Amino acid sequence: MNVGQLKILQEVITLTVFVPFSLFYMQEKLSLDYLWAGLCLLGAVFFLFRSRIMGG
Repeated sequence: MNVGQLKILQEVITLTVFVPFSLFYMQEKLSLDYLWAGLCLLGAVFFLFRSRIMGG
C-alpha cells in the first residue's frame, strides 16, 4: 500500500471507532454530518483502491 491508501484506511478505521463511541458513550445526536463524512470516505476508498476493487 502507498501512503495515500494507508492514510485513508486510517481515517476509515478512526471514523468506524469514533462514531459509535460518540453516539453511545458521549450521547451525541446523530446528524447528517456523519453521513456526509462517511460518504466522502467511501468515495476516497473507492478512488484509491479502485484498481484492486475493479480487478485492474
